Amino acid sequence: MKRIAVLTSGGDAPGMNAAIRAVVRSGHYHGLEVYGVYRGYSGLIEGNIHRLDLGSVGDIIHRGGTILQSARCEEFKTEEGRKRAIGHLRAHGIDGVVVIGGDGSFRGALKLCEAGIPAIGVPGTIDNDIPGTDFTIGFDTAVNTVIDCIDKIRDTATSHDRTFVIEVMGRDAGDIALWAGLAGGAESIIIPEEPDSLDEVVERLKRGVQRGKKHSIIIVAEGVASGAEVAARVRKATGWETRVTVLGHVQRGGTPTAFDRVLAGRMGSKAVEWLLQGKHSLMTAIRNGEIIGVELKTALSQKHSPAMELHGLAKILSI
Repeated sequence: MKRIAVLTSGGDAPGMNAAIRAVVRSGHYHGLEVYGVYRGYSGLIEGNIHRLDLGSVGDIIHRGGTILQSARCEEFKTEEGRKRAIGHLRAHGIDGVVVIGGDGSFRGALKLCEAGIPAIGVPGTIDNDIPGTDFTIGFDTAVNTVIDCIDKIRDTATSHDRTFVIEVMGRDAGDIALWAGLAGGAESIIIPEEPDSLDEVVERLKRGVQRGKKHSIIIVAEGVASGAEVAARVRKATGWETRVTVLGHVQRGGTPTAFDRVLAGRMGSKAVEWLLQGKHSLMTAIRNGEIIGVELKTALSQKHSPAMELHGLAKILSI
């Protein structure tokens, strides 16, 4: 193992830059040449591969997004596209690849392994929807971004005695809604894994009004329904004035939290260590505070499940 490459793929997540930095500096520490693949698998097919020295990753640990950029690539799913990509890796003498991203990125990493290019996956996605790891890089930052918005919206909700519906990201996973809703004191949290019926949500709101509550916050993951749809149904059932806030891509950006920076550093460094040990087809994961390896095939074959006990706790605390 003399040369390794690192790429980011799929949706960007705060902390990806910290992971890139960890891969590059750990690689140099162990005497490796490190290359960056720009624009994910699209860049790999195009041969957009450049050597990274220590200075290439200076002053990026605090920046959101990814300096290597990212792109979704349908062409890599084809045999011809993968053939071109692997050809570029071999032309550069790349012996192993660290892939930072989500499940789609990891499927690509498996294809590299099948073609004889050792690859290690590092989970980077704000949705926290990768099975086998307690947390993914970017999740903690996204949750804190949502909490900050909830706190601001609550000030307005309190001032005007209004119900607010806040739509957050989470097409298939409710982790952001669940954690941010619990931490932000939301009255109702609607997630794909356990979508409350509207009747239950309205009943909970009415109980709050009966005990003198002046405002309410409803958090809904985009995979269940749009914020506008939920608000319209609440207004129809209660007649109350209801406002909607769609947080959108603000959840992807921003300075990564200390937790995400440390997690990225640990995972990125461990990925390099495993490549040097001849390991491949693994994903770095954190469980009970320890960095462990999970087979990529295992992670991709399982179904993600959030900490559903938090959903029950949120209902108790918002009574």
